[in-house]
Amino acid sequence: MANKGTVEPSMSQLTMEDLNAALPYICGAPKDIGPIDMLCFRPGFGEREMRNSLEFTVAQGIPGERWMKSPWMRLPDGSPDPRIQVSVLSKRVAETVIPDMENSLHPGDPIIADMDLSEANMPVGTRLQAGTAVIEVTDAYNEACVKWKTRYGSDAKDWIVVPENRPLRLRGILCRIVQDGVVQATDSLVKL
Repeated sequence: MANKGTVEPSMSQLTMEDLNAALPYICGAPKDIGPIDMLCFRPGFGEREMRNSLEFTVAQGIPGERWMKSPWMRLPDGSPDPRIQVSVLSKRVAETVIPDMENSLHPGDPIIADMDLSEANMPVGTRLQAGTAVIEVTDAYNEACVKWKTRYGSDAKDWIVVPENRPLRLRGILCRIVQDGVVQATDSLVKL
């Protein structure tokens, strides 16, 4: 199933008050095993393909995905920064910020899972089993980009970087792949 489209604002952008009211629900996500809700493949900017499985490789990230061609973070030598090979977004954050996911452009995270992604639960270096692959939480922080703000509202962007919310990693975690494998949409993320 493809979800392609332009960057359009969500029809129902929430206020900071609405978003803060959802924090207890978001923080109540599973800590150790998080069912995967959705897998997304990004062949190019603004392009989304919902998939039943994704291949993860240490060398190529998600083969064919835009990380190899046009990463938003690069190493000094110009190669893609492996710290951003895979992003994981909390299902509960996605449900809160994007109440009409069916008719909105998917945020582009390869994995959306029902799991607590906070620094307290997943410090840098935490490893997660994703199907037969293993990913590791990196020190790269996802602050959300201008596209997040355009699609989901100014408050949705500001909410992520409010000092008291930063440790919650509301825009998700950025990970590098440490073991090649395949993740299925029916799998769960498992904290190792």
